[in-house]
Amino acid sequence: YEIAQCLVGSEMCIRDSLYTKRRYYVELKDIQTISLKIKENINKVIIGKSETIDYIITAIIAGGHVLLEDTPGTGKTVLAKSLAKSIDGTFNRIQFTPDLLPSDVTGLNIFNQETHSFEFVEGPVFANILLADEVNRATPRTQSSLLECMEEKQVTVDGETRILDKPFLVIATENPIETAGTFTLPEAQLDRFMMQLSMGFPTPDEELAIIERFIASNPIDELAPVCTKDDIYNMGIAAKNVYVDKSVRKYIVDIINATRNNSSISSGISPRGTLALLKAVQVYAAINGRDYVIPEDVKALAVPVLAHRIISYTNIAKNSNKASIINGILDTVPVPTENFQNVIAY
Repeated sequence: YEIAQCLVGSEMCIRDSLYTKRRYYVELKDIQTISLKIKENINKVIIGKSETIDYIITAIIAGGHVLLEDTPGTGKTVLAKSLAKSIDGTFNRIQFTPDLLPSDVTGLNIFNQETHSFEFVEGPVFANILLADEVNRATPRTQSSLLECMEEKQVTVDGETRILDKPFLVIATENPIETAGTFTLPEAQLDRFMMQLSMGFPTPDEELAIIERFIASNPIDELAPVCTKDDIYNMGIAAKNVYVDKSVRKYIVDIINATRNNSSISSGISPRGTLALLKAVQVYAAINGRDYVIPEDVKALAVPVLAHRIISYTNIAKNSNKASIINGILDTVPVPTENFQNVIAY
């Protein structure tokens, strides 16, 4: 009888394991399908920024945040709104100024004279997608109010901690041209951004398409959701199971270690940066229809994930210099050539 019970238990375990693998495989296919729907939806408004959109979708699924450094008017706000509408999530925008207070970001307790008690009024950070516009115009004290939100996905006011809704994505913008009246973002905050991206100017053909698309109406007003915010959260959980071969893991570590031993870098990548790159490449592989990571995924995301985290001796403020350093490291670190696919038998 005991032997029979063991056999039945083993059969159930095997059946459950196979079911989990089948379900996991379908979830990975869903990641690519849903990601393409989100991208197509955003492309109804944003023209010619395919790579940037892929990176931002990767960031939100991986639970990271994005720093957009670009000139005004390149579509940063429109991109954030389009993403929020596509996932049926809430969107808030904060215009950072020198007189902005931390309570203007997180919220505060206000005394209600009728009930004779304090009531918490939520700040704009209580949203699925928060656009922190010109984040470097606020004082370091106000900038620091985002640290807990971005890392722990929670807000603590007057000793009480409140959990933010999931997913939670901060898209912060910086103007690289204007520096008057700005405060440099501290390294602790830069390290909390999964990626730093740039929209860039459109080509003449893309700009003509923008005129034709916006000449009669604003397409963002007609944008409808293509998935739910719960789908984004569940995709993030599924993406953690994307297979990363040991050789690819070592490749990531070798790149990180090279930033710590580079003569042009005074401060290399932290372990937070290592994990950010790992999470990003897992999601990036999934949205490209694979259940395993290849070295090309690491190469594609190395600059947006790592460049803003290093401190260069030659030019600390110039991000193009940092990107060239990371590209130089990629050229020198040996690329693994093993078979990276994790074969699952059904």
